[in-house]
Amino acid sequence: MDAPGKTNPIPLRHRFTRRFAQLQGGLVLYGVSLALLVRAHLGLDPWDVFQQGISRHTGLSFGTVVAAVGALVLLLWIPLRQRPGLGTVSNVLVIGLVADLSLRVVPDAEPWWLRGAFMVVAIVLNAAATGLYIGARMGPGPRDGLMTGLAERFSWLSIRVARTSIEVTVLTAGFFLGGSVGIATVLYAFGIGPLTQLFLPWFVVRDPLPSTTAPALA
Repeated sequence: MDAPGKTNPIPLRHRFTRRFAQLQGGLVLYGVSLALLVRAHLGLDPWDVFQQGISRHTGLSFGTVVAAVGALVLLLWIPLRQRPGLGTVSNVLVIGLVADLSLRVVPDAEPWWLRGAFMVVAIVLNAAATGLYIGARMGPGPRDGLMTGLAERFSWLSIRVARTSIEVTVLTAGFFLGGSVGIATVLYAFGIGPLTQLFLPWFVVRDPLPSTTAPALA
């Protein structure tokens, strides 16, 4: 019998199962949020403007491009000496697949109010999903790792400057490729940080399972 007042530690496998389930749940919701934003036709976040532009020029599905770009960005980790985690690999594999599946079942929003609803739900869901997968602490997404890797490699480059530079670059490239830029792009840019900061404390897993912490967005 356990001593009074003493609690048994959570088995390691249970901690891992919890984190893995939270990670996958967050990535699935992230993919759904991308599909909703696409169907709203009010603009996308910078990376997805870029990825949609590539999709339109190559004929590849949006989700396929999301996964391919994630994999290519992951290769840039090599010279930056970043180490991927389970969450990093899952990010590449899951989000694009779920986005494509969701786009098959989510129709285009036609009335203005439905487009606005899709946009708001997508941005809030995206922030919650980001909090879930970052809170699982199983490795950053490829784009997160690129940002933090650049900041670590070049001491004069802050994370904020690295992120802004990357997102301005991909947004500009995506715009010229024909990606969707609109009010949702602006709202996402200003809203995703505060919303993620709001959700993240709810989802951070604090038990002592060794992991790689992801400090930023996907």
